Amino acid sequence: MPAEVDATFRTLRRAAFGYFALFVVVVAAVPGLTLALDWWSQGRLVGGMSPSFVMAAFGLYVFFFVLAVAAATLANAVEDRMLGGPERDHPEQRGDAP
Repeated sequence: MPAEVDATFRTLRRAAFGYFALFVVVVAAVPGLTLALDWWSQGRLVGGMSPSFVMAAFGLYVFFFVLAVAAATLANAVEDRMLGGPERDHPEQRGDAP
């Protein structure tokens, strides 16, 4: 059992680093695009808002929510697959009890 827990921890740590890297890239892209592309900060969308403002005001929050749901879903799936679900801890619930 300790080996399974250790393997699960290492797998979840790798996934967390991957999601963190994606987070950093997207968050750094907003000011990076402002420096690299004139239309990103000078263009106008609905209501006179620039694409940069729309991304900072609304888009990042949507991205954060989607990233959090994806990370939580992956973590739950990894734990369930590698460690088993609640029925593994309580065999009497499955009908295996004597």
